Amino acid sequence: MIFEGQAVKVAVDDAGVATVTLDLAGESVNKFNSLTLSELAKAVDVLKQTDDLKGVVIASAKDVFVVGADITEFTSWFKLSDEDLTDKLRDAHNIFNDISNLPCPTVAAINGIALGGGMELVLSCDYRVMADSAKIGLPETQLGIYPGWGGTVRLPRLIGVDNACEWICGGAQKRSADAMKDGAVDAVVSADKVQGSARHLIQQVIDGKLDYKARREELRAPMEFTPIEKMMIFESVRGVVGAKAGKHYPAPMAAIKTMEKGISQSMEKAIETEIKGFIKLAKGPVAKSLVNLFLSDQAIKKTAGKVSKGATPVKQAAVLGAGIMGGGVAYQSASKGTPIIMKDIRQEALDLGLSEANKLFNGQVERGRLTTDKALKAMNGITPALSYGEFEHVDLVVEAVVENVKIKQSVLAEVEGKIADDAILTSNTSTISITELAKALKRPENFCGMHFFNPVHRMPLVEVIRGEKTSDEAIAKTVAYAQAMGKTPVVVNDCPGFLVNRVLFPYFAGFSLMMQEGADFQVVDKTMERFGWPMGPAYLLDVVGVDTAYHADQVMADGFPDRMKHEGKNAVDRLFELERFGQKNGKGFYAYEPDRKGKPKKIFNEEINELLAPVVTSKTELSEDDIIARMMIPLCIETVRCLEENIVSSAAEADMGLIYGIGFPPYLGGALHYLDQMGLQAFCDLADKYSHLGKLYEPTAKMREMAKNNETYYSA
Repeated sequence: MIFEGQAVKVAVDDAGVATVTLDLAGESVNKFNSLTLSELAKAVDVLKQTDDLKGVVIASAKDVFVVGADITEFTSWFKLSDEDLTDKLRDAHNIFNDISNLPCPTVAAINGIALGGGMELVLSCDYRVMADSAKIGLPETQLGIYPGWGGTVRLPRLIGVDNACEWICGGAQKRSADAMKDGAVDAVVSADKVQGSARHLIQQVIDGKLDYKARREELRAPMEFTPIEKMMIFESVRGVVGAKAGKHYPAPMAAIKTMEKGISQSMEKAIETEIKGFIKLAKGPVAKSLVNLFLSDQAIKKTAGKVSKGATPVKQAAVLGAGIMGGGVAYQSASKGTPIIMKDIRQEALDLGLSEANKLFNGQVERGRLTTDKALKAMNGITPALSYGEFEHVDLVVEAVVENVKIKQSVLAEVEGKIADDAILTSNTSTISITELAKALKRPENFCGMHFFNPVHRMPLVEVIRGEKTSDEAIAKTVAYAQAMGKTPVVVNDCPGFLVNRVLFPYFAGFSLMMQEGADFQVVDKTMERFGWPMGPAYLLDVVGVDTAYHADQVMADGFPDRMKHEGKNAVDRLFELERFGQKNGKGFYAYEPDRKGKPKKIFNEEINELLAPVVTSKTELSEDDIIARMMIPLCIETVRCLEENIVSSAAEADMGLIYGIGFPPYLGGALHYLDQMGLQAFCDLADKYSHLGKLYEPTAKMREMAKNNETYYSA
């Protein structure tokens, strides 16, 4: 052993080949924190001074190679001055440059995940051997930055500009087959053979069969393109990436700009270009928001892990009510390995639920994510039932019948009598109080809410709702089941609408008020989509279902009459009256017809303006800023109320709930992060401009106090 630290060890064998082993003490994964970087620098210095070195293998003692930089530590880098951040980046570059300049061949033995800085370490080696089960990639653009330790310099030279732009701008993790096809790795073998194959590659260099020096020179040189070739490549890439990234996410386009400059420069100059662009992104608000999201996501997963610790796993689940939602829950459960009974009182509903699940499994097969055999096996994990025959063996039931208090209470009371005394009963209600529903039950301690979002297979969030009498054991088991389904559970306390819908309906109320003032819903939709929402409020109401929104609106009005009750009919009431329920029956604010793939495509029909005319009470000119403010202010204030009233226990859980549940624009970092970025005083001043619109636009007393004291929802 010629070097031994807490994260890096180096040993040299009898043939003069060194193995650098990454093994960060006290952690389940390797990551680049300051300790690892410091020790890697020392290890490379030792290698530089080792005589007769014949080769270097860089390997990992853990199941992963390197997951990337330690984000919790590196966020402090972003707060440094430009000069200090430049020095930090140069220090990291120097380590990787020293590896690429060692006087012998270097091989990365990629046994598991190599992402971000881990991938950039891999790129600094001459050769790469990858396990067939491993994944590699540069996901930095998903954090609002781009690779800052040589990724934009080395990857285009290795795999070509087109591929490098796709890898870096898309930020995806690449499987071994794709990595091999694009030329990012030199060999793919099983995980147990990675180190042996890496050692064999070095032997081939020693034996004169491979020329690592020629390869180095080729990969260091500027890339040669005529001006026309360069223009054609980058204009094409810019068009595709720009359309996908949109104006709110600057990192992908900045990465292209950096690569466009860097490919024609020397390695040293290209690195300086990368550093300069990286600093600009790292200091921007989008990086701050997206890094905050990443940390919040980690925090809520950690919280869920603590809650579910020790819970006995759900071995057999059941869902009551088939249809689209029940079929989605059944698919998600079975696809992740928990068998589920899907019960309904009508055979046609069961057929619809099975058809929905089957369609989703077939989609996975068509995309190559599942084999036909595995899809069939998973599909067999769904048992359709018209009776409660097998329910005595069920560990957890998800009730997903119609959103009506009396019907739900009746069904829940009935099923409680058919399941074991310790089985957990949950309701997939979107707005109805869990405490209210529990009044029909003999064992309310075994009951909680489990609110899925539609479509179940796509939406990551599950709200787990604690009623007044819900036990910790019921919450733990439900959270554990949500995790087993591959979902992100957030535990919230009971109130009408819980977290997500309680916050969403003031947003819809802001929209309804503008409609009463004669606003064009298409203009509002386009404005909010430009602002970063996946769809505008009218389109979202059509997707949710106007009938669903109408009934939920009544629940919310009863729960919070001071601010959610409205006088007279609004646009949703009018459409409900006209039986324009949205996508589900082909007409709502928009009309719908199937596109070539059979998915509903929205179409605008002039008749809708006449149909909505009775709810228009005045005509107000609204600017784009007015529309954004009138939509966002009620949503933000209601999110704060949820935090102040302990409906949700942290800013991270509130923000991730909105991002995962309703598609709040990620570049803003969530409602509470958005308030922090704007400044609470500036927000309160803005809200006061619209105070004439009612209590939904009135900041809480605590918000005003926090504004006065310059406080934030996240610690600085």
